[in-house]
Amino acid sequence: MIPTVVWGTGNVGRAAVRAVEAQPDLSLAAVLVHDPRKVGRDAGELAGLGRTLGVAATDDVEAVLAARPRAVVYAASGDLRPDEALADVVRAVRSGAVVVTPALYPLYDQRGAPPEFRDPVLAAVADGGGSLFVSGVDPGWGNDVLPLLISGLGSTVDAIRCQEIFDYSTYDQEESVRHLIGMGHPMEYEPLMLAPSVPTMVWGGQIRLMARALDVQLDDIRETLDRRALDTTVRTRTMGEFAAGTQGAVRFEVQGIVGGEPRIVVEHVTRIHPSCAPDWPTPPDGGDGAHRVIIEGRPRIEVTVEATDEDENRSAGGNATAVGRLVNAVDWLVDADPGLYDALDVPLRPAAGRLGRK
Repeated sequence: MIPTVVWGTGNVGRAAVRAVEAQPDLSLAAVLVHDPRKVGRDAGELAGLGRTLGVAATDDVEAVLAARPRAVVYAASGDLRPDEALADVVRAVRSGAVVVTPALYPLYDQRGAPPEFRDPVLAAVADGGGSLFVSGVDPGWGNDVLPLLISGLGSTVDAIRCQEIFDYSTYDQEESVRHLIGMGHPMEYEPLMLAPSVPTMVWGGQIRLMARALDVQLDDIRETLDRRALDTTVRTRTMGEFAAGTQGAVRFEVQGIVGGEPRIVVEHVTRIHPSCAPDWPTPPDGGDGAHRVIIEGRPRIEVTVEATDEDENRSAGGNATAVGRLVNAVDWLVDADPGLYDALDVPLRPAAGRLGRK
């Protein structure tokens, strides 16, 4: 059994506790929390498992890492605190742990990552003998291993398009939805996530990974952006009211240019209510969200993934698939040499030993 720590119990952390508990090769060694109200509560309760696991949450990072766990699932957010998240991850890697996380966008394509992100991790690997693998859903498997797998089914491939189409009213992340993405702000507001070059910072690594796997040379990475205002005021279950005239939908692309044409594209279509931008793409079943890969070529191939969790919630389902990709890689990483890994290094494997397991 591989003693594994889950660091954070928010939207991703809850799924991480459940995934570690379900993995027959892993044992939940500790759960780290930031909120003092969670300290002392059982991990099973925090994860919504409906049963206790006998592991009480703690905020004592030093003590947990001093126990030298073999693996750490870092589930704390890095969206608004990238420097702090990097420092936490480096600390865990230096302790000798295998660390998996979705939190550090620049390290999704670790070979092309900026030195200020890559160098501290490599130094920690050298010092402590740990490892790091960063992945998720989008960015993550939805625009690396899945499209690459599907591309191998075609005779000719003209272009690859990876889409995330989501109704963000199902999200329980108000700060990110309102302030990072700009939903509910006046149209003149410039949200950080949509600022020029930021989409490329987040998703450009996925474009480079796919180009590397497809053995093509990128001419450039470009961005497109479109935003729409709400026609009427809407109210969401998780985040309250969004006023008419404020941003209600966003559509952007990060395009990998090959031979002068956009050949590898990551596209996001995001709404706060289905009534906004009804002419833009929607999930094939009309639901709250989906990830879709389209291979233009011969044959034309289209694959849609709709994941649900936590009372049929698709945003929770997406989080759970991101966690599954990471947690299911832990045993592979434990057997591998210490290092910094990306999605092309770490295989996506069957759920061996887990079929029918509660």
